[in-house]
Amino acid sequence: MDIPEVLALDFDGVLCDGLIEYFQTAWQTYSQVWMVGENPPPEGMAERFYRLRPVIETGWEMPVLIRAMVEGTSSEEILVNWRGICEQIMTRDGLKAGELMDRVDGRRDRQIQTNRSDWLALHRFYPGIAPQLRSLLANPDLELAIVTTKEARFAQELLQMAEIDFPGDRIIGKSIKRPKTETLLTFNPAEKRIWFIEDRWKTLLSVAQHPQLTSVELFLATWGYNTEAEKQAASAHPRIHSLSLETFSQPLNHWL
Repeated sequence: MDIPEVLALDFDGVLCDGLIEYFQTAWQTYSQVWMVGENPPPEGMAERFYRLRPVIETGWEMPVLIRAMVEGTSSEEILVNWRGICEQIMTRDGLKAGELMDRVDGRRDRQIQTNRSDWLALHRFYPGIAPQLRSLLANPDLELAIVTTKEARFAQELLQMAEIDFPGDRIIGKSIKRPKTETLLTFNPAEKRIWFIEDRWKTLLSVAQHPQLTSVELFLATWGYNTEAEKQAASAHPRIHSLSLETFSQPLNHWL
């Protein structure tokens, strides 16, 4: 199979692991929104949050996940019915997604402004990612893009930390305010070979079901934020390829 003309990459869970920062920001925002004081999180909560991270689609959901955990919702319930649980908490407590997102982003902006080095240190690029990105960016026949629900400015900060000179106009972030399916359509899948790498299973399913994206090759980044059940589902899906970190670091013609 021909290698792609456009390679679209998710950021969190594909390029960069920010679990430590996610939990810290989520806990601080939760403490502020529900006015529980600046107490340290209970022992073991961070590790449980990391395991449940696959349910999160957009950053504003993170403090709501903390709320559900504090209220005693089981991990099994959250994995099976996160959307319903999230909506119930939001409605009951009179919250709006936009306001929560402003609080989450505000926390991040303040941390970057006041202690940038500490904020950056809470993240790491997965092994082999940085050199592979530099190699892909140097390929004149490949159009590389990052498609993320993260604010583009945060992704840019982290790429600069890793000394990756990624064009800012090729980072399509949350401020664009459109689903990833619509972003992929802007790459002209009817005329170009497009590959899309994502770690969120439900996002890949939505792309796989889109009638105008049937030609897009889809890859689940198995090193990212997905569950064992989702990895198994990917291995059985007719359109979604399971991609290991080792394979990602190889030339594109080795991926399929």
